[in-house]
Amino acid sequence: MKEVRFGIIGLGSMGTHHARYLINNKIKGARLTAVADINPEKLRWAEESGIQSFTDENAFYCSGLFDAVLIATPHYHHPPIAIKAFEHGLNVLSEKPAGVYTKQVREMNEKAEESKQVFSIMFNQRTNPLYQKLRELIQSGELGQLKRINWTITDWYRSQSYYDSGGWRATWKGEGGGVLINQSPHQLDLLHWITGMEPSRIRAFCYFGKYRNIEVEDEVTAFLEYKDKATCVFTTSIGEAPGTNRLEIAGDRGKAVIEDGKFTFWRLRVPESEFNREYTGGFGEPECWKIDVPVTGKETGHQGITQNFVDNILYGTPLLATGTEGIKSLAASNAMQLSTWIDDWVTLPVNEDLYHQKLTEKIKQSKIGKSVSDKTLSVDGTY
Repeated sequence: MKEVRFGIIGLGSMGTHHARYLINNKIKGARLTAVADINPEKLRWAEESGIQSFTDENAFYCSGLFDAVLIATPHYHHPPIAIKAFEHGLNVLSEKPAGVYTKQVREMNEKAEESKQVFSIMFNQRTNPLYQKLRELIQSGELGQLKRINWTITDWYRSQSYYDSGGWRATWKGEGGGVLINQSPHQLDLLHWITGMEPSRIRAFCYFGKYRNIEVEDEVTAFLEYKDKATCVFTTSIGEAPGTNRLEIAGDRGKAVIEDGKFTFWRLRVPESEFNREYTGGFGEPECWKIDVPVTGKETGHQGITQNFVDNILYGTPLLATGTEGIKSLAASNAMQLSTWIDDWVTLPVNEDLYHQKLTEKIKQSKIGKSVSDKTLSVDGTY
């Protein structure tokens, strides 16, 4: 294979964004050859660019015009579309999140494994050199055994007009959640990608419609426990201005902080555990060096993930964001919502049947706008 031919399904703002950089040859070894959406209005610009367009999903899959599907539809549709693509022997690059509930995503992952096709997910924050550097520091043991994580990510500001722009937005039936499923999947993904850890249990407090006239969560504070005694406090919101994006991780050998585009490492001269074991002077603490960690490179975002996906197909380059890993951040999101609904701790792996039962109850009560269709390609995949 000399190039990867793409078919994009879903031409909302994100699908259109992906299409334009492919058309403009921003991805080496890739070409956009087909697009699909049930709204003919969304297809006109693609047709004018000479791209084959489809309103029928089956015709799209059977066209033979592409080698890989890029999914940019609403959240609920990601797994069924991916499954159909795998069944047609196609590679898949999906927008985040992997889906809305883990029971659905687990089936998608099984189909991906069976198909042996390349599967990646658009966790574009993994291309940020700040987070790559922090991951490298932790994975190498430089920070020592992790003790505490605090991530305050409240710079996802969204106004009421944002939610009013589409009847499907911020509804249980249309999106399946709020800030946890729409904005913060990136940070929930980075938590496990950077640290290599998955929580053993979660206690969360989600607030639904606290700042906006919406059904779903718009502010969340969660406490995560890990098997090795590490803990995490995760706070996110769409209702603060100005917001904060601060990640702080404390380990046995110091503390790392990423904020305002800077990486600072407070490195202990000796590990805290060693100091505590040997020090006999009463008051005192380990000597600490403040280091401004140099970070090179730039965040390549969506295009970086797409290029990596293409390079994997063509040259076997390791995937930066393997699609099957999407279930990990979704499990944390599901657990946070479920913890709030049952007002108790949730042990992971999350009880998938109980979560789906509670979600189904929410969907039945959803006040989704009449403009939203249940068809696969009916609404755009906007953030």
